[in-house]
Amino acid sequence: MSMATRTDQQPAAPHAADSHDLIRVHGARENNLKDVSVELPKRRLTVFTGVSGSGKSSLVFDTIAAESQRMINETYSAFLQGFMPTLARPEVDVLEGLTTAITVDQQRMGSDPRSTVGTATDASAMLRILFSRLGKPYFGPPGAFSFNVASVQASGGFTVDRGTDKTRTEKVSFNRTGGMCTHCEGRGTVSDIDLAQLYDDSKSLSEDPFTIPTYTGDGWVVRVITESGFFDTAKPIREYTKKERHDFLYREPTKVKINGVNLTYEGLIPKLQKSMLSKDREAMQPHIRAFVDRAVTFATCPECDGTRLTAGARSSKIKKISIADACAMEIRDLAEWVRGLDEPSVKPLLTALQHTLDSFVEIGLGYLSLDRASGTLSGGEAQRVKMIRHLGSSLTDVTYVFDEPTIGLHPHDIQRMNTLLLRLRDKGNTVLVVEHKPEAIAIADHVVDLGPGAGTAGGTVCFEGTVEALRASDTVTGRHLDDRASVKDSVREPAGTLAIRGATANNLQGVDVDIPLGVLTVVTGVAGSGKSSLMHGSIPSDEGVIAVDQTPIRGSRRSNPATYTGLLDPIRKAFAKANGVKPALFSANSEGACPTCNGAGVIYTDLGMMAGVSTTCEDCGGKRFQASVLEYRFGGRDISEVLAMSVAQAEEFFRAGDARTPAAHKILERLADVGLGYLTLGQPLTTLSGGERQRLKLATHMGDKGGVYVLDEPTTGLHLADVEQLLALLDRLVDSGKSVIVIEHHQAVMAHADWIIDLGPGAGHDGGRIVFEGTPAELVAARSTLTGEHLAEYVGG
Repeated sequence: MSMATRTDQQPAAPHAADSHDLIRVHGARENNLKDVSVELPKRRLTVFTGVSGSGKSSLVFDTIAAESQRMINETYSAFLQGFMPTLARPEVDVLEGLTTAITVDQQRMGSDPRSTVGTATDASAMLRILFSRLGKPYFGPPGAFSFNVASVQASGGFTVDRGTDKTRTEKVSFNRTGGMCTHCEGRGTVSDIDLAQLYDDSKSLSEDPFTIPTYTGDGWVVRVITESGFFDTAKPIREYTKKERHDFLYREPTKVKINGVNLTYEGLIPKLQKSMLSKDREAMQPHIRAFVDRAVTFATCPECDGTRLTAGARSSKIKKISIADACAMEIRDLAEWVRGLDEPSVKPLLTALQHTLDSFVEIGLGYLSLDRASGTLSGGEAQRVKMIRHLGSSLTDVTYVFDEPTIGLHPHDIQRMNTLLLRLRDKGNTVLVVEHKPEAIAIADHVVDLGPGAGTAGGTVCFEGTVEALRASDTVTGRHLDDRASVKDSVREPAGTLAIRGATANNLQGVDVDIPLGVLTVVTGVAGSGKSSLMHGSIPSDEGVIAVDQTPIRGSRRSNPATYTGLLDPIRKAFAKANGVKPALFSANSEGACPTCNGAGVIYTDLGMMAGVSTTCEDCGGKRFQASVLEYRFGGRDISEVLAMSVAQAEEFFRAGDARTPAAHKILERLADVGLGYLTLGQPLTTLSGGERQRLKLATHMGDKGGVYVLDEPTTGLHLADVEQLLALLDRLVDSGKSVIVIEHHQAVMAHADWIIDLGPGAGHDGGRIVFEGTPAELVAARSTLTGEHLAEYVGG
């Protein structure tokens, strides 16, 4: 009998390739990790838990995902690597069994005014091809339907030199049809500057008429205007002639000589456009941002009616629908429209577009429209939009890394997200999820719990195993996993109301609501029901409202909690006063900086296409200050030792004794109140998690003068154990006489509220209405809305 037909063969030995079923991490020391070693099963769903700041992101994103990305980059040629970001190897001894990592994080999608949901997901690109093929009347190629492409016409000649006797001139003409509206340049809105917010026209230039930040009487900016020679400095601005007014506001850049120095004079409007108005609003300093919000008004472009497109692009239609109409539809409606198109010539395009649009609906974003600006998406929405391109992917044996994918999701939607994560796993992928929600932790095959505390008190693995074993463990997460808040027995009585009438922002359908003041009000509803539109878009601006939203903190590695909160100012003044020197010496970004590393504490060496190297500065030993500055002491400590303290240590240090500094102590108390006692004062903002940044913002705003606080999902990034502390903080704010309004999905916050306003019943055009107003107990008893059902289930009602 031949070998091929034998049936009594012994089972084959396991193949060597099948033995690599673990991702092994040994000796991870990134950020606060303390020699962490873990073994993660491949093709399983692993959830990483632990209090905020315990080291979850450091292990998952900064170690595993970062090394995978770095090794993939190394497979490209040196030429290509020169164009890619250079990544340093993470601080870890051994990483084995890595697979290609796809990171889906909470990073906002940028606030470029020309970036929309459609452009970010390729849906708009497919729509443009569709209209260029099927649109009647024919208008042009796909670029003719793009609001990012301008129409261009050009002609001319150029000389081609191919050596002696071969030189010739060639004439060319160039023509491109674009879809960009010329009036608003594809932005959909036009800005207008309120001149009354720039200067007082009853004053003359000699009377310091400007109300623009940095335009002070003795500054160079103002001196160039007053000493340019174009104006009578004693004449009130309102009495300027037509030419003087034009020169003052719009004059082209002109060379002028002031005190023997050659300078450039430019009209006020173009100067402001370049210096302030062209910058990203979120990157501005707070006082500049407040001025821009005050001085610039945005209105819908009258030429394109906000569609961003030319009349020609809007005139080409398929079944009476233009591309502008299609992009303005809710995606679930657009998906149905595309499903109704039957055109064999573009069948592959329709299939791909249909799949992309169905993915939006499946992931719970069917209420968005393709023309929605990507900068207006919440952190959770942005993360889910990024997930779309991976849902139908044929790739397997990939590591997907998610950062709290349930952020911004109503309890009703979390089940849908869980199903998607399990589907990615079941296709043969490794799924790593950083998460706090018990409903998301429950589906894990494997759990890694980091802690036991945050910052220096964290960075170790407290538990590895199944969800059931985690419940039985004595870790912080295990003890709090089954925590359930109960509905309050008694609620506070309101001290008044804040009236909103006829609110129509985004999908709101003429909402009238009275928000009680002097109590804790929670605004709930499924994602896309209109909560943010109601709270951020409809509250009158004159009510002294302090909004703490989810927009990210912009900061370089030189920014830290001390600089961001303004804490460094009283500390520097205290050091300067105690030592009789200038405050600037005690800033690592000013005169006191170590000259070798310029106050960075490390020396960065750029190695071209290879990963750059950072080494601790030898002159200052990473302390960032000159040696002479470190000789000055306050309360027995030098400035670098103070910046190395945690918030909790510094709060004690500045409270009493020789180092007593009330101004610094007040800021530190607020930081401790929001649960950031473990952060060090000098820790770069770039190393903070999303939840830590929002709480840092909240601590900063707690010092503002204003009676109404609007918080947008303050439980983002908070561990179950930290939610109690947040609730205590909200109670303290209310008890001190403030009105607190919280947009929230967390049932513990809902149960703790004095008053609930529930929006819905669905998302997009199915939402935008008030479906319940009352106390949490009434909501639980009624069970009349989705929120009511989930809250009743949560509290066991």
